[in-house]
Amino acid sequence: MESFTTRDVARLLGLSETQVRAQARAGFLSPERGPRNRYRFSFQDLVLLRTARELAQARVPPHCIRSALLGLARQIPSGRSLSEIRITPNGRGVLVHEGGKAWNPESGQLQFQFGMADFTLAAAPLARTLQRWDYEPDQPQGAWEWFDRAVELESTDPVAASRAYARALGQDPALSDAHVNLGRLLQLAGRIEEAIHHYRQSIQAASNDPTAAFNLGTALEEIGRWNDALAAYRQAIEVDGCFADAHFNLARLCEQLGRRAEAIRHLRAYKKLVE
Repeated sequence: MESFTTRDVARLLGLSETQVRAQARAGFLSPERGPRNRYRFSFQDLVLLRTARELAQARVPPHCIRSALLGLARQIPSGRSLSEIRITPNGRGVLVHEGGKAWNPESGQLQFQFGMADFTLAAAPLARTLQRWDYEPDQPQGAWEWFDRAVELESTDPVAASRAYARALGQDPALSDAHVNLGRLLQLAGRIEEAIHHYRQSIQAASNDPTAAFNLGTALEEIGRWNDALAAYRQAIEVDGCFADAHFNLARLCEQLGRRAEAIRHLRAYKKLVE
């Protein structure tokens, strides 16, 4: 796989070259040295740097980002790809999601994800369950009203948000946006198979929206279904050829699977879109 100069990385990620060099000195990257002792970054380095940028945009403190990524670098075996790992903000720190489990990269401790685990969202009994709920006159009535309520609740009460999305789907089972948002909450809670179900439902309901296909790809990666994930990312790009993140994930996954020519093609497409 081709390597990247400091200038390449800065342009791809919207950072200054000074910021890239500072991250290289932080200790969680493994850049090689090229001509004139200049940094040459691998694709794995690029993934970590992009993660660091996204965590910073989520207002995770810089010292927490550095500590978490250092911990991750120590705990991930050398040569192992990050494709099967997802890193998300968690308050003022981060969590690493892998195979339906979440752990703190600083301490190495598993994190138990409560709340969603007790909320069953199987498709078949969903409508019957909703019919048994008592009517409350001050609650939303239509599918989109329940959807709007769910969006408002996401940041403060994901479990209540999930229930509201379920109510929206009870009103309109083909509401694509509710399927994709509920799938995302389920995925964050480690309920990958249920998330996949809702992403697929969203794709069937709205084939012109690439978000569900992209999210489906990330969920399939989490459980090691690499070829299915490739197909999902490709579907996202078929819908929207300018979906930069889908090109990036395709490049990352193709690189892991040894499909170098395809990886380079998608990485170049990503570079063109973000420049």
